[in-house]
Order: sequence, then C-alpha cells, then structure tokens
Amino acid sequence: MRDTRESRLLLILLVAVAFALITVDIKGGESSPLNGARRAAAGVLGPVEKGAAGAVDPVAGYIRAIRDAGTHQQRLDQITRENTDLRQRLASSDTAAARTKQLDDLLRTAGSGGYTVKAAQVIAIGAAQGFSWTITIDAGSDDGLTRDMTVINGQGLVGRITTVAPTTATVLLASDPGFTAGVRLEGSGEIGFAAGQGTSPMRIQLLNGRAQVKNGDRLVTFGSQSGRPFVPGVPVGKVVEVEATPGQLTKTVQVEPFVQFTRLDLVGVVVVPPRTDPRDAVLPAAPAANTTTAAAVPPTTPAGGN
Repeated sequence: MRDTRESRLLLILLVAVAFALITVDIKGGESSPLNGARRAAAGVLGPVEKGAAGAVDPVAGYIRAIRDAGTHQQRLDQITRENTDLRQRLASSDTAAARTKQLDDLLRTAGSGGYTVKAAQVIAIGAAQGFSWTITIDAGSDDGLTRDMTVINGQGLVGRITTVAPTTATVLLASDPGFTAGVRLEGSGEIGFAAGQGTSPMRIQLLNGRAQVKNGDRLVTFGSQSGRPFVPGVPVGKVVEVEATPGQLTKTVQVEPFVQFTRLDLVGVVVVPPRTDPRDAVLPAAPAANTTTAAAVPPTTPAGGN
C-alpha cells in the first residue's frame, strides 16, 4: 500500500474499529458478541499451533539436552576426580599406617636384643643383582653400612648384606639356597646350621643327633664373632617337621621362617651388635599352654548309707 492521504485515513479508521471491538469485548465479558468469532478462530488456528509446537518441541528438547549434557559431564568428571582423590588418600593412609606398624615392630625387636639399627626401605627385589633371593635397600656406605651386616625386621632374621654402594646395598635373604647361618634352639640351646630353600621351609641340621626337638620349637641366631655376619638372638623360625634320622650324628628339622620374604618393605641393618647375647629374649612370649584343671568332685554317699 502506498503512503497516501487515503491510506492514512484508512489506517486510522481500522485502529479506531479495533479499539471499539476491544472495548465491546471487555464490557461484554462471557456474553461478548465476539466469543463466537474467537472460538471459530481457535478452531482454525489451534491445529496449526499444535502442529507447529510438535515440530518445534523435539528440536528444543534436543537443544536443551545438548546444553545440559555439558553440565552433567562436568559434574560426572568432578565426582570421578573426588572419588580418585579419596581412594588415593585412603591408600596413602593405609600405607602410612602399615609402615608405622613395621617401624614399631622393628624398634621393639631392636630394643629387646640391644641392637643399634639403621632403618631402610626395600626398593628392588629379584635376580637383577645376580642372586635368586635378594633385595636392594635405600641405604649404603654413606649411611655407615658395610658388608656382612645382619639385616632384620620386626619379625626376625631377613638376611645379610653382600654388596654396598654409596646409597644402596644388596641383601642376601635367608631364604636363598646359598644362605647359611648358625642357629640355636630355644631353651635347650642345641646349636646347628640353617640353610635357605627358597619358598620351602629352611633346613636346619642340629649337631646333636639325639637333641630333643619337636614341632613348634623356636630357633634364634647363634651369632658370629664381633657380630659379623650375624648378631646373636635374632628370631629365625619355628620347627614344622622333624626328619627321622636314626643312627645319624646330626638331626635334621624343617623350620618355617618368621619373616615373610615376599612381603618385605621396611627393614633394619644392625650397625652395632649387642653388648651381651640376648639369648631368647627377642622371641615373643610363648603362647600359654592350654591346661584344664579338673574340678574337685565331692564323694558320693552310697544309697542307704548314714
């Protein structure tokens, strides 16, 4: 439509009519003469609006899903990080608690035997050093360590040092087939020699073929001159089998070591031997014997007796 005087007059007229219809509709309320026209328009336009909404809603929902997906993924990533951090804290706490207990056990053993020890951490195991049963510890000559020092932990004898570097040392474990140490039987003091057998119990040959020994008896190190390579009194293990060797000059027994060689972590190197032999003092208290005391039974009066 062109902008002329007639078009302007027509626009003003249409606006006036619209205002008049709105006024009539408001004043008429439920009885408005325009209700019929409104319903007719709704009947015609309603399906069109519904169809348009049906076409637009999936798109809008998809857009909302994409928009919210980033938020959900961020929350999931945050929860994952929090769970990972929590697991690391728990693992660190468990490790610290375990090492604290190992150190307490080590210091208790050292105190009982009068050993001065240098604590060290196991940093390597295996055949890298040329032995079948060895470990590498994070202490060496810079820490005052030398060859043939006794290595212990909170349970007992671990082995002896064979090679020393400035900051590390190699320990031959008591489970190695090439390992040998003098041992002494608890109580009786019978002496012998212990040899490693890998994952099998240690093999002990007692020098007295008539020595009285039974399963459960415990042994400690006999000790070497000047405490090298072994200081005396270190717990070795307990007897699990006594071999039948009638007529032999020696007696052979199988001994389960106190130390678990596949689970070594914190160890102690004895840098100063004890002033006196602790004998059996380092061994834990023996379990109490399970004795049963019979209750006194009062004499029974015979039937009919006075």
